[in-house]
Amino acid sequence: MTTRRTRPAPRPPEGTPPRAELARQARHVLADAVRIARWAAVERGAEAAARTGHGPVTAQERAAAALDLTPGQVRAGWDRARLAGLVELHGGTARPGWRLHAWDRDDSAVLRGWVALFDAWSLVHPAPEDVRPSAVAEVVEAVPQVLSLLQLSQGPVLVPALLDLLGQRVEELREERCEVPAADPASEAAGAPGADHGTDGLPALLDWALEGLAAVGALTLDPGAEGRHATLTPLGNWAVWVKLEQICVAAQSPAGNIEQSAGDMLRGCARLTPGPARAEYRAWLAARTLSSAVGELLAVARGEDALLRGLAFEALRVVGAPAEAEVRATVAEPSLRPYALLWLAEYEGADPDDAQEVLTREESTWLWVDTAAAVADHGESELLVRHLDSAVQGTVPALLDEIRAVGHPRTVQVLVALAAAHPDPALAKAVRRAAFQVHTGGA
Repeated sequence: MTTRRTRPAPRPPEGTPPRAELARQARHVLADAVRIARWAAVERGAEAAARTGHGPVTAQERAAAALDLTPGQVRAGWDRARLAGLVELHGGTARPGWRLHAWDRDDSAVLRGWVALFDAWSLVHPAPEDVRPSAVAEVVEAVPQVLSLLQLSQGPVLVPALLDLLGQRVEELREERCEVPAADPASEAAGAPGADHGTDGLPALLDWALEGLAAVGALTLDPGAEGRHATLTPLGNWAVWVKLEQICVAAQSPAGNIEQSAGDMLRGCARLTPGPARAEYRAWLAARTLSSAVGELLAVARGEDALLRGLAFEALRVVGAPAEAEVRATVAEPSLRPYALLWLAEYEGADPDDAQEVLTREESTWLWVDTAAAVADHGESELLVRHLDSAVQGTVPALLDEIRAVGHPRTVQVLVALAAAHPDPALAKAVRRAAFQVHTGGA
């Protein structure tokens, strides 16, 4: 770490407002969402509040009356609150998200919440109903190119110029997939993208994308003497720069993590301190779709390397809400259960220092052995000796008894390594005896 060359912190483009001003603008965009989230947090019928967007009309009316909003504004604000992480749904119950608690005092939490909404722009504004879902997906994938042009232009860009770029990008995506457009009379009649030359429906989809981005405060759409044009807002300009910078940082990282598999990326981060490691995780994630990245990380976590298992869940903490469903599904897997329970507890607002309380004694013991295996494989003997202090058991004999009971597959190797490392001959002898008993199946 002391000899590794570090890249100086990049500066945002000239003219970008200070973070405090950007946060003020983000708070303005999400003002209704915050009001609705706070109403749901204090409302005694929070379960009904969680169904504001889709449930009984009475819940919408109660919120609308309390906040002086229309039912439509309540539905839209509730959706934004969910997408920005201001509220979290657990079953039929709404809980305040950690960002809501920090909203008035933490500009970083505000900006992260707005970026989460910005990333979900395609969910805020419904896509045209008469267009194939595959065409919608192509446009969503091509929109970053449109945003990059707007960011580089540093000013308004006419919609026809954006349409030309969108069409080119969609064609490139199809060529990358070696996709040959098929002549489909039904799609030709509907004017959907993919019919004949595949560009007939793009104007409507571009309008949808621009309106969706405008709805989250990323750009403005204005009429002009030469025609309608789009301009990034300061928030939108900053967000596009942040995402481009993430990719640039990854591409310039000494380990080249942007091109590595999840396992190799985690190995490259193993000796980094938490801050730089999180920056590497973010850069690696920025170059992939979240669904594929989460799948890769969990595949590594299911492997035999305990160190990579722990690091995979650290990377999943950077992913946040999009990983919740897949992490929750791993609770049923014994090797991942303790990690998943801790991840979910922190995701739901528990302090990391208190999250261990969600584990049973057996789960804590299993995690202790798994962590010891990681230290034995990759750490120093002194670390393994110090690891004894983190066990929930008060004595070494009690720890050895419970280690034998949990049946971790690395139990013997961990005990042998601990016996070899411990300076106390009597304790080392007891640990070796326990390792022999586990190995032979004795009591």
